[in-house]
Amino acid sequence: MSVTRNRAESVLLVQRILLSGIISAHGWARWLSEAVEPFGAWLNGQDFPFGLAIAYLITAIEILGAPLLAFGRFTVALCLLYATIYIVGIFLVHAPVGWFVVGLGRNGMEYSVLLVVCLLGIAYQHYPERKFESEA
Repeated sequence: MSVTRNRAESVLLVQRILLSGIISAHGWARWLSEAVEPFGAWLNGQDFPFGLAIAYLITAIEILGAPLLAFGRFTVALCLLYATIYIVGIFLVHAPVGWFVVGLGRNGMEYSVLLVVCLLGIAYQHYPERKFESEA
């Protein structure tokens, strides 16, 4: 294995672990501040069926899936699931208020876009390579 490949793999490992921590903190913060039910009520107000169930499911996935992601288990599936959750959040919450999270705006989508791009990059890196037979 080349030094460059070792560095790339190390960077991706650090990125995956950091993303896991951020995602875990997001779920734990919602759980510990008793914000799951208000989140569910908000989802109901956005015409989502079963808003409370969705809120609990998202929170559970963030809390329980993050350690699996950190250890490289179900990486592609978890990254795609998290990316989907955060893309929906971008459209429902963040995009309507603009790009910037702080400074020139408040609660914008820049941070969520960064998370989604990182998650998709990790999913791509862990997606199994396909071997194609050459045509004779």
